[in-house]
Amino acid sequence: MRAPQREIRVLVPFRLGRSTTNPYLTQLYASLPDGTSVLSFSWRTALLGRYEVFHTHWPEILLRGTSPVKTGLRRALALALLLRMRLTRVAIVRTLHNTGAHESGSRIEDVILDLFWRSTAAFVRLNPRTPAPADRPVETITHGHYRDWFADQPRRSPRPGRLAYFGLIRPYKNVPELVAAFRGAAADGRTLLVMGKPSDPATEKAVTDAVAGDDRVTLLLSYVDDATLTSELTGAELVVLPYADMHNSGAALLALSLGRAVLVPDNDVTRDLAAEVGDTWVRRFASPLTPEVLADALRDLPSDDARPDLSAREWEPIGRAHRELYERALSRR
Repeated sequence: MRAPQREIRVLVPFRLGRSTTNPYLTQLYASLPDGTSVLSFSWRTALLGRYEVFHTHWPEILLRGTSPVKTGLRRALALALLLRMRLTRVAIVRTLHNTGAHESGSRIEDVILDLFWRSTAAFVRLNPRTPAPADRPVETITHGHYRDWFADQPRRSPRPGRLAYFGLIRPYKNVPELVAAFRGAAADGRTLLVMGKPSDPATEKAVTDAVAGDDRVTLLLSYVDDATLTSELTGAELVVLPYADMHNSGAALLALSLGRAVLVPDNDVTRDLAAEVGDTWVRRFASPLTPEVLADALRDLPSDDARPDLSAREWEPIGRAHRELYERALSRR
């Protein structure tokens, strides 16, 4: 008989149970096998609680406050946390979602992030093309699907010619360029939905200025609940993610999980995704995005009842692989 696994307590750098928590994170930690418990983040728990593993995804979030005073306090707390984890031999595990931070920080932030990097015992990468250190354990564990998460939400039939963008609107995601490409096409009944919260006022203004009152473009510039997200995305024929740089994309997988094809930048990672789930589901373009590219991407789309092959992204093996990596990280303490 196999001996029961030892209990591993994992602290995660966000609060569990919030409606705005990324569903990827919620599903990931729910998939961990027995013997693994997850602690919701607070600074009190981080500095005084009992845990063996700290699993971080975007460590820069810990360092940024809503004011200079709060940012300074967070940086001081982060340094105290690093010292505490070193003294108590907590194993830091980090998931590498991208090849670098989306927004650059200050010199002080860079120094603290470098300390986190040097202190990390093991890394997760979501695809084998992500650069990772050669001197520490690295495990490639795919990003799971969202089918179960949205299974109970009502769907709609796609509206012919409907394009949709969704997700946090950051400058590198090129949403104004998408609007411009859409508006450059002939008025042939196509419509565009842009759904998501802008990262700052300047980005919001860039999007609204690009629309300039065109009633074919609908803006929902805020967070939306799961029911609205499901209804709006399944009501579109194609989801367009016109990022200047795409490495891993939870948004692309979410759209595929809802049975909608995506248009994404052409690179090695998106070619791998197309090979995995099918070229008809992952349309790719070389920059710049043009009206002709949008028109071509709307041709020969999968039927409404078709589904892409996401069998390599089931959550049970993903959770098991994370537990095994936690054990490897702990063995290095």
